Amino acid sequence: RASFLSLISVTTPAPDNKGGAQHFKVKPGDLKRCPPWISPYHYRLDWLMWFLPFGDSRRNPWLYHLLGKLLVNDRAASDLIATNPFQNDRPPKYIRAELFLYRYTKPGSPEARAGEWWTRSKVRSFVAPTSLPQLKPVYQ
Repeated sequence: RASFLSLISVTTPAPDNKGGAQHFKVKPGDLKRCPPWISPYHYRLDWLMWFLPFGDSRRNPWLYHLLGKLLVNDRAASDLIATNPFQNDRPPKYIRAELFLYRYTKPGSPEARAGEWWTRSKVRSFVAPTSLPQLKPVYQ
């Protein structure tokens, strides 16, 4: 059975604590989205995100630039991902990245009967909740 480590950025704005997840174009995210057929091409950001969990987030400064861009609803950054729940709304105040383990659902399981292609379990936090002022040193 195949397993996938995946990084999902989850935002939590204040003061209303409305949250949302930014899903990538081809990586697992939405449990009910079937795996896409992308061969022979790869989506560059999804491909880069695939390898992040195998190292330390601090060794990938581009990730912090991406998180900062998502914190200001940057259109170019939002175009790189499948969904940004804040794109047409007030940007979030905080963002974090969490590491999840995805596995295909077993045929005939309750999850599969509910239309889910994936099961997901949280592995660990990858980037603690952070705000734009905390990311400013990355931009300098």
